[in-house]
Amino acid sequence: LYTTAQDTGEHPLFAIEIATGKAEPIVAEGSISSFDIAGQTLAFTRNTLKTGDQLFTSTTEAGAPLRAITPSVEERLKDVAFGDFEQFNFKGASGDLVHGYVVKPWNYVEGKKYPVAFLIHGGPQGSFGNGWSNRWNPQTYAGQGYAVVMIDFHGSTGYGQAFTDSISQDWGGKPLEDLQKGWEAAKKKYEFLDGKNACALGASYGGYMVNWIAGNWNEPWKCLVNHDGVFDTRSMGYVTEELWFSEWENGGTPFEVPKNYEKFNPVNHVAKWRVPMLVVQGGKDFRVPEDQGLSTFSALQRKGIESKLLYFPDENHWVLKPQNSVLWHDTVNGWLKQHLGQ
Repeated sequence: LYTTAQDTGEHPLFAIEIATGKAEPIVAEGSISSFDIAGQTLAFTRNTLKTGDQLFTSTTEAGAPLRAITPSVEERLKDVAFGDFEQFNFKGASGDLVHGYVVKPWNYVEGKKYPVAFLIHGGPQGSFGNGWSNRWNPQTYAGQGYAVVMIDFHGSTGYGQAFTDSISQDWGGKPLEDLQKGWEAAKKKYEFLDGKNACALGASYGGYMVNWIAGNWNEPWKCLVNHDGVFDTRSMGYVTEELWFSEWENGGTPFEVPKNYEKFNPVNHVAKWRVPMLVVQGGKDFRVPEDQGLSTFSALQRKGIESKLLYFPDENHWVLKPQNSVLWHDTVNGWLKQHLGQ
């Protein structure tokens, strides 16, 4: 049996012995997005943090040589430089091993320091691993001259079911500790990170975490970007179309376990907000509806905090239309440039 699965920041192709359940990686690095097998011949597409999908052929033998059928992004865009990347790990919450990635800016020179885009993934059961995306692609920040740090905190996928499940009813606990410890570990390991010139960005759960750190860990950041993030977890428990998820994550409904909804509720910490924030919201987002983004922006405005609202009336939880994606990237890049330089 052949299948793909996340594994420690990668998304390999595995061969699984049906009799024993033993899994062996056939293609271990990068993210395998599709594959087909005919006899002993294997064809697959793979993407990484430096290229979108590239077509390869090989055999079903583990570690067999790969033959590239299509060029990588770097080969197609020879005049464009991409940032190199490296995975690192550290002891996070509960003493558990936590992993992350650092991406160098395209113009990296040893000995220099670079401003940082600190990306927080959504889900929260998700991962910022060794893969390519048209949304939240770290190379778009590396291409602006920023270094990028991404942490797969407790709740991330690809590190065992217990690690993934550990975030439920603990949204602002272990994940925040992992982000804090990961940030310190990255700065210690990579001297080119300018820890005094950094912005934190996230969408969905990542946007929730941006709101949470705005009131609970705002010291390191010169700016924040919150895309479709939860502002009030109690309100979210009534307004989202994904009611089962909110109730699962909080252990019940808002009226059954109100304390669970308030324990890590960003709205309770607005008084401590101080960092400039860009808020992005989709008008057709029924997952994290627009009241959450508009409330976030209103709170920032009422507190007199520098803030900006980018509203897409024709987008849902994701920015999918090409012209809107261009506007999204231009606006986010402009916000970073305004606060970090480059």
